[in-house]
Amino acid sequence: MDLHAILLKYWGFSSFRPLQEDIIRSVIDGRDTLALLPTGGGKSLCYQVPGVALEGLCIVVSPLIALMKDQVQALKEKGIKATGIYHGMSRVEIDKAVDNCVYGDVKFLYLSPERLTTDLIRSRMEKMNVNLLAVDESHCISQWGYDFRPPYLRIAEIRTLIPNTPVLALTATATPQVVNDIQEKLLFSSPKVFQKSFERKNLAYVVFREEDKLNRLLKICRNVPGTGVVYVRNRKRTREIARWLEQQGVSADFYHAGLTTLERDTKQNAWMKERTRIVVSTNAFGMGIDKPNVRFVVHMDLPDSPEAYFQEAGRAGRDGKKAYAILLFNESDIMDLKEFHERSFPPLKLIKRVYTCLGNYYQLAIGSGKDQSMPFELTTFAKNYGMDPFVVFNALGFLEKEGYLAVSEAMSNPSRIMFLVNNETLYRFQVANPGYDAFIELLLRSYSGLFSEFTKIRETDIAKRSGIPKDNVHKMLSELHDMQILHYKKQNEQPLITFLEERMSEADLTISKSVYKERKAFAGKRMNAMLDYARSSNRCRSLNLLAYFGETDALRCGQCDVCLEKNKTGVSSYEFDQIRDLVRQKIREEQVRLESLIHELDIRLSEKKVINVIRHLQDKGIITTDREGILHWNNS
Repeated sequence: MDLHAILLKYWGFSSFRPLQEDIIRSVIDGRDTLALLPTGGGKSLCYQVPGVALEGLCIVVSPLIALMKDQVQALKEKGIKATGIYHGMSRVEIDKAVDNCVYGDVKFLYLSPERLTTDLIRSRMEKMNVNLLAVDESHCISQWGYDFRPPYLRIAEIRTLIPNTPVLALTATATPQVVNDIQEKLLFSSPKVFQKSFERKNLAYVVFREEDKLNRLLKICRNVPGTGVVYVRNRKRTREIARWLEQQGVSADFYHAGLTTLERDTKQNAWMKERTRIVVSTNAFGMGIDKPNVRFVVHMDLPDSPEAYFQEAGRAGRDGKKAYAILLFNESDIMDLKEFHERSFPPLKLIKRVYTCLGNYYQLAIGSGKDQSMPFELTTFAKNYGMDPFVVFNALGFLEKEGYLAVSEAMSNPSRIMFLVNNETLYRFQVANPGYDAFIELLLRSYSGLFSEFTKIRETDIAKRSGIPKDNVHKMLSELHDMQILHYKKQNEQPLITFLEERMSEADLTISKSVYKERKAFAGKRMNAMLDYARSSNRCRSLNLLAYFGETDALRCGQCDVCLEKNKTGVSSYEFDQIRDLVRQKIREEQVRLESLIHELDIRLSEKKVINVIRHLQDKGIITTDREGILHWNNS
């Protein structure tokens, strides 16, 4: 099997990246495999290449609808048949997509974990020739992971329907505990883990404790050439900071999930083609965007976990050239993050109330609503029921993670059509209804595959070609839909909420207090790890992150802000650590003054080196002196 020929034919690459071929050959040999590749490490090729190489269909499970849509479109453009089943699709659309996977020559089926375990998919899966089950973002299966999603736990149930099919689990961020949990929850027959080091040797991590963050950002933009991404937590601030940068003469734009699809596509394309230099965004920007020459990523707010920070910072320097990951924070940010953590876990009583109000909002009777998708406007809903939108947002997130519903952000669901009758029946309809004849002929000339699959259309294009107003195009498509000649699904730009189970009464809604408490505690640990990273002024930034992900044998990077400060002391890393440890031990064991400290240390190094390290520790506030002149150690 010539994997390199497939890689060259469809993707235009002459060679694989490190570990890609090993991972691909592992799954081709039928082994359950876990691939840990950092952001930008080429995870998608690890299932797309074997999916093409092997006979049959590759099922890809992912929680990221936008990413699934992009990959389906990209595969189709390469001439590879792919389809996806997402929230917001009609029953007819889903039926047709599944039938094409059973009876047609579709090579890739993309699904959310919620859709994978529905009765419709399960009943047809045994008829599919599934060559590989790929589980993307597989850290979501672990309660120890930073984005735990209970529906992922049910993926293993599917394995009984496809018993001879290997599983490929993929993730960019996983601690050792999560690595073990993924294999256990997915019922791996034997452990087979490929892990690329999380170390990014070209990426310099920098932390500034900064009160005037805007001017620090401006200095970064002026001193570091090339494109950049600036992350903030608040949508309003994306606009404010982008406008401020523009006023300072820096090309910038803003981006967040609340924009229309056209706005987001326009802004993203301008940045990709470097008509815009800086994008100021919430974490909605960057997922699935492969721009290799990003020279810096700046976080203006503290992320809530090292995993989130590592993924977002890792979007810089994918071309292997020098890049910077910069975090700006101050004491008020620490308070804000702790408050954000608390507000991210609304009281259980309030979560249940949001669920009840949601059922009332859509006028769903108890026991109804399963698999129904409905447009949702957060601010309108919150205002109607007198709730804080942020609290509602987090309550919905918790209900989603419990598997009661699914929330998809606003994104383009283009208009789609498919003929429900065969050629002969359609011809008879055209003869009997001459008023529709020219319109139907135009559709058949303009789009292919209308009898076999749902096809994206643009009403404005049809209006231009036909010479009739766009409103009339809508009207004629709707009439043909009502007559069951074709199925017409109008474009939708609103967020959607899908009830994954029948609506329950508030009394029957089960949310475990112990699970809630554990989940909050796990989130708290990740938050504290992020705070430790930001506050630490004594440990190499790269080593700090690598240790969090279980890599303990790496060398200090030599280029982060901590390493650069240490380099000024004129001592090696080994000497620095040796002196620091002795100083810490001495100060903690007994009361000691600065003037006597140097002479009391039992160390065979020059006095100059010892003094340089002590000055460094003083400058960083790790060593302080009280009124009596006694030294104190302020950093673990």
